[in-house]
Amino acid sequence: MSVPGPGWGALQPAHELLADPKFSAALTHAAVGTAVCAPLLQNLIGWAGLIAILVALVLLVGGSLLVRRAEVEWQGILPVSLLVFVGLAGLSVLWSQYQWATLGGVAYLVAFTILGVSIALTRDTIQIVRAFGDVFRVVLWISIGVEILSGLLIDTPIVFLGVEGNLADLGPIQGIMLSRNQLGLLALVALVTFGIEFITRSVSRTTAVVSLVLAAASVLLSRSPVILAVLVIVLASAVAIYFLRKVAPERRRVWQLAILAAAILLAVFAWLARARIISIFSANSELSYRLNLWRKVLDLVALHPLEGWGWVGYWRPEVQPFPVFAIAGEREPNSALNSFLDVWFQLGLVGLLVFIGLVVLTFARSWLLAGQRRSVVFAWPALVLLALIISSLAESSILVEYGWMTFVVCSVKAAHELSWRRAFDNADEIPQERRD
Repeated sequence: MSVPGPGWGALQPAHELLADPKFSAALTHAAVGTAVCAPLLQNLIGWAGLIAILVALVLLVGGSLLVRRAEVEWQGILPVSLLVFVGLAGLSVLWSQYQWATLGGVAYLVAFTILGVSIALTRDTIQIVRAFGDVFRVVLWISIGVEILSGLLIDTPIVFLGVEGNLADLGPIQGIMLSRNQLGLLALVALVTFGIEFITRSVSRTTAVVSLVLAAASVLLSRSPVILAVLVIVLASAVAIYFLRKVAPERRRVWQLAILAAAILLAVFAWLARARIISIFSANSELSYRLNLWRKVLDLVALHPLEGWGWVGYWRPEVQPFPVFAIAGEREPNSALNSFLDVWFQLGLVGLLVFIGLVVLTFARSWLLAGQRRSVVFAWPALVLLALIISSLAESSILVEYGWMTFVVCSVKAAHELSWRRAFDNADEIPQERRD
C-alpha cells in the first residue's frame, strides 16, 4: 500500500479506502456487475442513470489505481494493438458521419476499457475468475427467477425486460439479458468460469456443482443455435488444452502446430458443410435474418471502405444511416450481428485489420499460457476468449459492455504474462519455468 504524502490531510480516509484490497475487490464486483447488467440498467433507469454509474466507477477505479500505483508493474502492461484500436475509434470522430453519436460511443468504449484495464492490473487471475463467477451466479439465478415468474406463475410476458415467458415450453428464454443469444453467451462464459472454480476449489463443491448445473441449464433453455455451436467448439478446445498440459514441454510445440492444423481443416470442413451444420442446429431462420442484414451493411461499407462511417458501438436508430437497416417484420437491429463486419462498417478496412490483429494476438497469447502454465486458472482467458470470438461471427457482443470489458481483461493479462517488450528488456531475468 502506498503512503500518502503530507498534502493529503483530510483526504487520508479516502486514501485508505481506495488503497484497501477489500475495496478493490468490491469495485471489481461492481464493475463486472454493471457491465453484465448494462442492458437491464438502461431499461430500468435510462441512459442517464447508467452513465452516472459508469462515471462513478471510472473515477473510483482511477483513484484506486493512483493510490496503489506502487503495487502495479507498469512496464509492458497495455498491448499496443489494444491502444491502437481504441485510439482509432477515437480518431474516427474526425471523419464520422454522425460525430455526436461517435463521441458518445467512444466515451462508452473508453469507460469499459478503463474498467477492464483496472481489473486486470489490480486483481490476480483467480480473483478475476471469482468476481466474474459471483456476478454470473446472481445474474443467472435472477434470470431463472424472472422466467419462472413470467412463464409459470403469471403466464405473461414481461415486456420491459424482454422476457417472453416460454419456460413452460422449455424455452427459448431470455432472462434479464434481453435476448436468448445474449443469455446463452453469458451462460456459456459462466459455464467455463464455474468449471475453473470447481477445478481450483476456489468455492465449495456444492456451490460449484449447483452453479455448473445452473449454467448448463441456462445454455440449453436459451435454445440458441449460435451458442450451441459455440459450446461444441469450447468443449473440444477444453479437451485440447487438457491434453496440451499433459504433454512434455519439449513436444508441446509440435502438438500446438498439429492442433492448429486440425483447427484449420475443421474450419474448412465446416464451411463446406455449412448447410448441413445450419440444419443440425436449426439455425435457418436466424441465418436468413443475418444474411439480409449483412447485405445491407456491405452496401454501406462500399461507400467508406477504408475509414468506415465512424465508431458508434451500439447502433443508434435515430441517426442516419441506421434506419435503413430495419427489416420489415423483424426486430430493429442494434448491431451488425457480426463483430468483424461491424468493425469494418464503423472503422473501415484499417480498423478491421487492427481488430483482427488484436484478436489473434490476444488469443494466441492466452492459448499459449493455458497450455504452459502450471495453474489451470490460465485456461479461463483462453476458453472465454474462444467463446467470445466464435460467437462474434453471429453477434457483436465482444465490442460492447461486458463482452468488451472481458476481452480487455484477457488482453491485458495475456500481454502482461507474455509481453514482447518485457521479454526484450528482461530476457536474462526470466525464470526457466516462465520460458517454457
